[in-house]
Amino acid sequence: MLIAADYPFLDVFWSMLIFFCWVIWIWMVIVIFADVFSRRDISGWSKALWSVFIIVLPFLGVLIYLIAHSDGMAERKMGQAQAQQAQFDEYVKNVAASGGPAAEIDKAKQLLDSGAITQAEFDSIKAKALA
Repeated sequence: MLIAADYPFLDVFWSMLIFFCWVIWIWMVIVIFADVFSRRDISGWSKALWSVFIIVLPFLGVLIYLIAHSDGMAERKMGQAQAQQAQFDEYVKNVAASGGPAAEIDKAKQLLDSGAITQAEFDSIKAKALA
């Protein structure tokens, strides 16, 4: 009499399921270690204790950390994302603020119109901007 567990397809499926769970487990541990070591609100001793707890009693340590600090993990991750977005926005503003050659020529034209520079200086600035 054959049962479902004897079929090779189910053995392959079971192996894939176990491997997938193992990869998820490793990823969870990596994320928790990254969160523990990126925290600034706990001391080095607390970080060491959490690390030992997760290494010695992995399932219990991970579950307790997730239960106790899941809200804080989300807030810290959101804060990091917002800080990165703000840095990117500031970088884009700094790079885009120069305006390129057209802005330089416009500034030079305004200086020429106000009499601060001569036509020869304007032509020089325009040539440098277009080069």
